[in-house]
Amino acid sequence: MGFSTALQGRAAFEALIARQDVELRLMDIMKRTIQLKAKYDKEYAVGLAAVAQQGLKIDRADDMQGSLITKSWRSYMDELDQQAKQFKFNAEQLEVVCDKLAHLYQDKRKAKKTYQEEHTKISARLNHLKEEVERKKNEYTKHLDGYRTLRDRFEEHYIKAGRSGRKVDDVRDKYQKACRKLHLTHNEYVLSITEAVEVEKDFRTILLPGLLEHQQSVQESFILLWKNILQEASQYSDLTSDKFKEIQKRIDTVINSINPSEEYREFTEKHRTSPTTPVVFQFDESLIKDIPGKLQSSTLAVDNLTVDWLRTKQLELELFVRDCQEKQMKMIEHVNGGSPIANGSITSNGSINSNGIQSSKENQNRQSKDLNALRCQEKQKQKLLDMIKCALNEVGCEELPPGDDLPNFPCFEHGGYNNDNHQNSNANTTSVSIFNELRRRGGVLTLLRGRHFKRKSTPQPTTPTASARAKRLSSKMKPRSQSLGSLSVSLSTNRPLYEEEWFHGVLPREEVVRLLNNEGDFLVRETIRNEESQIVLSVCWNGHKHFIVQTTVEGHFRFEGPPFPSIQELILHQYQSELPVTVKSGAILRTPIRREIWELSNDDVVLCEKIGRGNFGDVYKAKLKSTKKDVAVKTCRMTLPDEQKRKFLQEGRILKQYDHPNIVKLIGICVQKQPIMIVMELVPGGSLLNYLRKNSNILTTRQQMGMCRDAAAGMRYLESKNCIHRDLAARNCLVDLECSVKISDFGMSREEEEYIVSDGMKQIPVKWTAPEALNFGKYTSLCDVWSYGILMWEIFSKGDTPYSGMTNTQAREKIDHGYRMPAPDNAPAEMYRLMLKCWAAEPESRPHFDEIYNVVDALILRLDNSH
Repeated sequence: MGFSTALQGRAAFEALIARQDVELRLMDIMKRTIQLKAKYDKEYAVGLAAVAQQGLKIDRADDMQGSLITKSWRSYMDELDQQAKQFKFNAEQLEVVCDKLAHLYQDKRKAKKTYQEEHTKISARLNHLKEEVERKKNEYTKHLDGYRTLRDRFEEHYIKAGRSGRKVDDVRDKYQKACRKLHLTHNEYVLSITEAVEVEKDFRTILLPGLLEHQQSVQESFILLWKNILQEASQYSDLTSDKFKEIQKRIDTVINSINPSEEYREFTEKHRTSPTTPVVFQFDESLIKDIPGKLQSSTLAVDNLTVDWLRTKQLELELFVRDCQEKQMKMIEHVNGGSPIANGSITSNGSINSNGIQSSKENQNRQSKDLNALRCQEKQKQKLLDMIKCALNEVGCEELPPGDDLPNFPCFEHGGYNNDNHQNSNANTTSVSIFNELRRRGGVLTLLRGRHFKRKSTPQPTTPTASARAKRLSSKMKPRSQSLGSLSVSLSTNRPLYEEEWFHGVLPREEVVRLLNNEGDFLVRETIRNEESQIVLSVCWNGHKHFIVQTTVEGHFRFEGPPFPSIQELILHQYQSELPVTVKSGAILRTPIRREIWELSNDDVVLCEKIGRGNFGDVYKAKLKSTKKDVAVKTCRMTLPDEQKRKFLQEGRILKQYDHPNIVKLIGICVQKQPIMIVMELVPGGSLLNYLRKNSNILTTRQQMGMCRDAAAGMRYLESKNCIHRDLAARNCLVDLECSVKISDFGMSREEEEYIVSDGMKQIPVKWTAPEALNFGKYTSLCDVWSYGILMWEIFSKGDTPYSGMTNTQAREKIDHGYRMPAPDNAPAEMYRLMLKCWAAEPESRPHFDEIYNVVDALILRLDNSH
């Protein structure tokens, strides 16, 4: 049992400090006791030497010449004098032992102080960030109030006084400044929350466990040194008589029973606390609820008010990250170089030495702890840096969006201001549409500056060679169908874009990146930004780059080169000319990536009736036009962010490679347009949970055992593929017409032998999840075995709710204290014993699915033979 997992709570910290105080008092008592023994041993040696001298004073010794008894007596007295000398030597060595114990006492006090200071230091940063987040929130509220006041004032003057005049200009200037302050404060608030989340997670999962692991190493090192000192004290108290040998044997036995790794077992069990509860940092969405569309929760605002600030912040973070990396390299080089550390009692950074010998294990732990702290700092700032880079890169090659918008005032017509306040309805309609177009193109700052909108011209290729090539290519473009390599574009039939094989529809950005592996790989996709559909060219070139196709006033399409009437012609031009998409990126199109085989056309799927609801959207019974086959279709809500769509598609990506009768089969995915859909085989019996509840009166024990065997067969297959399901339950299994069970719902699945949760424990099915996954976020296939035990219980209870009457927290606490659910009514004893094996507290004690399948299969065979 280790400090890092068991002693994270505040009560455990205080208990550990108290334990060290008691150990210091015990060490002091030992030192004074051994000092007293050395004093009395010296006195005894003096007395014993006097006895020997007295014994040698034989009167009239000459008269005893040749006497054997006199010779024996003299030898006896000589040995007695030698014994006195040995006592004196041992007493002097015990004084040396006392000095070592005194040094150890001082070292232990310093180590205790160091531990307290380091614990306070890492806790203080988390507390500081809590206060910083609250301070940023208060600043946000302050600037928000000022922004709202000035916005209302500007709107009032704007309507009354029109767009000109000193008063309007003054109010406009103040409103601009308030707007900028609000946006900058918004970004600082978002960054502080992001940093706080990383610091809190590192505190809980790395820094605090690392400090405790280091402290355990220090404590055990002291115990080892303490043991060595006691052994020395015992050595110099050893006498050779049978009586003292027996005493010495008993002393050695008890001293040798000291084991540093076992020293704190009982203490740890007594003061065990639950792991530190995560502190949740979330953006207060109430701050922006009445700001229309521009500022979004936990999202950086990238616009003409903030872009310079973001770029400066990016440089600062890059310098900080680089500095952290250099420090780490120096530390690693120092460790690998084996630089000697000065001998002594204790080094300046708190590592313990004794008699010039340093504990290598303790030194490694200390270095690992310091390296972890640096890595945490780097990771925390890198998260902020990535967030800023992502926000800036998202802009692509389009112009920066404006900083804010005004309400739709019906006062603009044909780009000018209309002084007539009594406009008719047609004029209102026209002016509103023009104003919306201005908003779309330039935003409020164009109006605030009193300028008419002018589209920023896109730069043409600057090198003579590039310009010449573009000119020649433009003049030589053929008016009909052209093709080159694997790219084919029809210029005469006006084929829709979604029919092009290199158009991947609304496939999320993360999925697109997975398809682009080689330099020059490219595809075209659609994305939704600010509730507007945009076409994006994605290219693998020095990483992955994404270019938004720009639309000209005439409705043509372009990047930095000439415009074209269709997107197909634009892509063909870039592909054939081998000109970079933008001069800055240098990205050249080389290989179009076609849609994968399992990417179906949305138009080939006809949704018939809604049969359920999932985490991402509705589930439908549908029909494939091409085969007339009935299928089940999961849909993804159009309004979900790309991250959620990526998680939705993850299930399809996992299922496409599996083929087993007890795993629901994937037919394909539809990403050409919204909504994204996953098409799977239709399992007519529906959810296993509903089936159990509807048919509770007619289910037989044989059928229930068969369901358990089917589930075990499917999970055995997944385990062989290193797939961790993470959400195995009756609600996520399906039943066909023959009562056969199929494993479904792979939304939380991971394809790896071990998976550590890093994004919190939200939406975790607590009553189905193994304790190690709940407590430490660690998932393996043996966690699925625990869930399988709950599934068995659901099957034999015919759809009852596990741990009925308990909340998630109550169930979790009872399980940690050894509680296990009783057997359901009429469940075979062998099946309940298998459930209990699946619920073993230690994962290594649980059976694997291959063993589970064999056990259930044998029980079914025995049941069949008995009938």
